[in-house]
Amino acid sequence: MTLAQEEARVEAHSAALRKELGVRDLALTQILFIIGLTWIGVAGKLGPSHVVLWLLAIVLFYLPMSAVVIYLNQLMPLEGGLYQWAKLGFNSTIGFMLAWNLWLYVIVYTSEIGLQCATYLAYAMGPSAAWMTSSTWFVALSSAVILTLMAVAATIGLAVGKWVHNTGGIFMLIIFAILLVLPLIGLATGHLRSYHPFHTEMPKPSLFNLNILGKLGFGALGGFEYIAILAGETRAPASAVRKSVLIAAPAIALMFILGTATVVAYVPTNDIDLIGPMPQVLRVGFGPFGIAGPLVTIAILMTLAMRVAQVSVSFTAVTRLPMVAGWDRLLPAWFSRLHPRYRTPVNSIALVGVCSFVISLLSLIGVGRQEAFQLLFNAGGTFYALTYLVMFAIPIFGLRGITPRPPRWLQAAAWSGLLMTILYVVLAVFPIISVASVATFAFKVSSMIVVLNLVGVGILLAARRRSQLPAEMGA
Repeated sequence: MTLAQEEARVEAHSAALRKELGVRDLALTQILFIIGLTWIGVAGKLGPSHVVLWLLAIVLFYLPMSAVVIYLNQLMPLEGGLYQWAKLGFNSTIGFMLAWNLWLYVIVYTSEIGLQCATYLAYAMGPSAAWMTSSTWFVALSSAVILTLMAVAATIGLAVGKWVHNTGGIFMLIIFAILLVLPLIGLATGHLRSYHPFHTEMPKPSLFNLNILGKLGFGALGGFEYIAILAGETRAPASAVRKSVLIAAPAIALMFILGTATVVAYVPTNDIDLIGPMPQVLRVGFGPFGIAGPLVTIAILMTLAMRVAQVSVSFTAVTRLPMVAGWDRLLPAWFSRLHPRYRTPVNSIALVGVCSFVISLLSLIGVGRQEAFQLLFNAGGTFYALTYLVMFAIPIFGLRGITPRPPRWLQAAAWSGLLMTILYVVLAVFPIISVASVATFAFKVSSMIVVLNLVGVGILLAARRRSQLPAEMGA
């Protein structure tokens, strides 16, 4: 099957979907999705040298990723995004395993929301609520309530979901504006002795700093390709995604660097809370102002609402992957069944919600709060990184039947992104916090990645036996 024939087939399926998204929606959603609040805490662990590593990550990963995403989306603006690019750039086997890892990433990423909800509420309500972060039943209840609400919103569809995501994007801009102004208020009132956002020092060569560089590259700055999953629900997807990337990219880079500078100015490196650095710095920065207490609480609750909206973006998009795999008969047609009124993949939505809740419960067994979060964080990030290895490989090794070939400058950019992603994958099994046993932590992360990918292989082989599809469909 040629690229043109496959695009026609996918577009025929996509015709049943509602076209709800425009450039504004995509730009706000990308700001919301890519700005991970935990990353300003991770970067803050570096102290003043964070500026150098942020700039390296932008040059070596962020700019190459943006170029590759724009190129592939203009070539293949299809519902399913990266899944379709991998399937058409290589073959259906790679496409399915990529979609499987992306699906696993969101399951794990979404399962963190209970831990984060408890942390944010504890900061918002003060010391009397500190018990929330160590209460297994409260974390589980938080996960159940939030996942249920996200499933309902995803079922109703993007007519409602896009406003949830847009509101989250606006909250993100407001919260970061407060974060960036906070040091100026501290200087003016004498509560902060100095603030030099672009003051830096060269990072020392070390495995820890190399680990952080990988996390600031792929981990913090990845995500532009994600919104392309909803191409079939976007008006003029080829141009809309490109324009949204060009709008969002510079804003995201500046927000990360200045946000980290505020964390470094207020919180000692060893005391940074990797689960909730944003509410932590707001509480510390506004703490000296008696009248600011209620404002801090409101800001932290807004941050929590923004975090839920952020997870909702991942949740909503990933439910489309089983749907398009069902179109390709790699999964049962049950996954592609649309709600009769809202035209959303209701069965896939329910499955993602249930799986996320189960993972959230399993992660709490036998470890502390910070370690549980890091375990989910590193495993989920590795699942996502494996999909990026494929994405960067497409312009280099794939697209054999496509002419003209991708330009050499794009292939060079893809190599840079590929090597940065490999760096992340290799070092992801090691934690950046103190844990009971580094070897046990690495074993847990590695085992989760290997076992769940073997499950994906089993699902694919079962689908092939059931449908007797050729192994190289679309190759």
